Amino acid sequence: MISQLTRSETDKMIAGVCGGLARYFGVDTAIVRLVFVLAVLSGISPLVYLLLWIVMPSENKASAPTPTIQALPDHPRPVEQWKFDPYTGEKIER
Repeated sequence: MISQLTRSETDKMIAGVCGGLARYFGVDTAIVRLVFVLAVLSGISPLVYLLLWIVMPSENKASAPTPTIQALPDHPRPVEQWKFDPYTGEKIER
């Protein structure tokens, strides 16, 4: 589960609200979209969607954390020196 609620830039149809909610709660985007479509019958869903569109910040690719390579504890060689993946045995290409 993601720690910050943001609008998705990659998984969006209108504004990315459903994609962001799905990623935050760890569910499929289609389920969130279906819930919004079904809630349209109540008349509240468009208002909630517009409010979330305004309130939720957009996902910023520049502020996304970059993965760092770290050595495993108590391992004689750091990850940077590995030639083969320890789980699959495949050669690591850098």
